[in-house]
Amino acid sequence: MSQQTSNSQTLTVALLTVGLDHDLTDKVVQAASQHHWTVSHDDFSEYVSATRRPAISADAKSSDLVLAIIDFDRDPQGAAETSSYLQQLFFGRFFAAALSGRSDPDLLLAAMRAGCSEVLKTPLDPRQLADTFDRQERQWSANTGRARSSGHILSFFGAKGGVGTTTVAVTLAYYLVRQKNKRVLLIDNHPEFGHVCLYLGLDGTRYHFDELIRNVNRLDSTLLRGFIAKHSSGLEVLSSPESHDLTRTVDPDALERTLEFLRGEYDYILLDCETSLEEVSLAVMDRSDQIYIVATPDIGAIRDLSRYIDGLSRNESTSARLHVIINRYSSHGAIAVEQIEKAIRVPVEVRLCNAYTECQRAINVGEPIGPDKKSEISTQFSRWTTILAGDDAVKAQPARKGFSLFGQKRTE
Repeated sequence: MSQQTSNSQTLTVALLTVGLDHDLTDKVVQAASQHHWTVSHDDFSEYVSATRRPAISADAKSSDLVLAIIDFDRDPQGAAETSSYLQQLFFGRFFAAALSGRSDPDLLLAAMRAGCSEVLKTPLDPRQLADTFDRQERQWSANTGRARSSGHILSFFGAKGGVGTTTVAVTLAYYLVRQKNKRVLLIDNHPEFGHVCLYLGLDGTRYHFDELIRNVNRLDSTLLRGFIAKHSSGLEVLSSPESHDLTRTVDPDALERTLEFLRGEYDYILLDCETSLEEVSLAVMDRSDQIYIVATPDIGAIRDLSRYIDGLSRNESTSARLHVIINRYSSHGAIAVEQIEKAIRVPVEVRLCNAYTECQRAINVGEPIGPDKKSEISTQFSRWTTILAGDDAVKAQPARKGFSLFGQKRTE
């Protein structure tokens, strides 16, 4: 282990080389020393992981930025494990580049999924390496200097499965684009097999939200574009994984950082979420401006809704942003709104009519019910969209049957 110090103390950088031979290591260290950084260097001849933990220098632990160059040719799996482990170890200040002499798309994908920002080709070109270091410094500066922006995050959770949460999230996102011309991102935040792309007739198999989260350290507008599926309306979508993987996990901190980045890219970010009070769901709620809990007016959904709200109401900040939606509401045979409110001890703020057949038809053809449709459900979503977009004149009007405005007394 050695230490080299540049004249400028602006940025302290820990340079990690993993699996590189002596000549390559010297080239990497020399390229780093050309920058106006304070550089420390840790060299690992073997790959590392949570079970093969290396000795990390104090300089690396305290540095502003960690840059790792990892050989992916000798053992691609070991290299991927190394990148993933170091990313967790230095979360929020880690950038990695894979080093390879192979032109293999599978290797490139494995490196990206393990958190590598790019692939450096051997024989190593010093100019290419210098450009890489420049880009990583700019990316670090952009990430650390990013201000909180004004995009609105709306999250949707079902009190139980089958209450229409995905339909509600998809339709509202569609209306915000079609009716108000907003830039909207709809995220399928289910761990796997979500239905958002299916409901919109989109192919969501290329990339998904989980992969975007894992690449948060190199996230910018250009990278984001490669993950987005775009509907003909202009609505943009991040899908959920369409494969089962027991090893797949989501880092709540990385999720929150990803959402904060997305605020700067969109007017509205809507998340269709799995029903749970696990750490990942709580991270989404923590970053949400509005949290919607969707239920139907039947005994099973209302019981689960009550328990869900009890769990969330312990946090004053969360409960202040919590809104209850009763979907498929009808005055015939359903539990009355007054009974529901008594059971859950909070007001029902949105009631959507029972348009099950109409919604099911829209799902089957992969096209949401539009604002041009003359139906009760389209009128309700149009009104909801107008309220979200901040039309004060509409907010001042009396509430219509089947829909109650946020913060206003319901009228029949």
